[in-house]
Order: sequence, then C-alpha cells, then structure tokens
Amino acid sequence: MLNFRIALAALAVGFALIGMAQAQTPEASPTPAPAESAVPAGAAQAQPASGAEMTEGEVRKVDKDNKKITIKHGPLKNLDMPGMTMVFGVKDDTVLDKVQPGEKVQFQAEKIDGKFVVTAIEALP
Repeated sequence: MLNFRIALAALAVGFALIGMAQAQTPEASPTPAPAESAVPAGAAQAQPASGAEMTEGEVRKVDKDNKKITIKHGPLKNLDMPGMTMVFGVKDDTVLDKVQPGEKVQFQAEKIDGKFVVTAIEALP
C-alpha cells in the first residue's frame, strides 16, 4: 500500500511539472521585415514560372541523340541536392541546341516522373 501511495504522489508531481512546462510560453521574437529586392522596379528577374531558383553550372556534355545534358552545378535547393556533376534529361530538347560543352549556364531542374530534368536553361555571358 505504501508503494502505491508513493507512485501516486510521484505521478501527481509529474503531471504538475508537465502543466508548468506547458504554461510557459517562449518570448515573442519580432519577425524580421522582408529584405528589399536589389532589382530595380520594372526590371525582369531570371526566375522561372514554377518559382524554383536558377542554379549556375557548366555544361560538360550535350547528348542530342539521348536528349540528355551533363552539367557540373552548384546546390539545387529545390531538390535538396548538393553541388555535383550529373546527367539530366531535358523537358524540351531544343535547349540542347542553345548550349555547348564548356559553356557557363544558369538552369532550373525539377524531378518529373522520378527523373531529374532541366526545365529551363540560359547561357551566361
């Protein structure tokens, strides 16, 4: 009977501690104001319609027969992928005519039907 009373008292203390912990609220931190755009008003941004960021890279190989392109690229944030060299399919094979091996590019890639596909690409000056 003594063990039951000790267990019951310990349980009551545990619930009290849980209640006190839940009652404490973190101090409200001010939300930072959004950063102002560095792009002048009226200037177009290089941002694809899907909202994913453009990533810089270097074309290593263009394979028109298989509709693929090999790009050494920086991190692809929208795909949670680190920088690496990899082979992509292309959404539109006409983009393969616009770039050459060794050329610096900005591009967007997405995962479509389980495959990594370049959906937009443009050569950098």
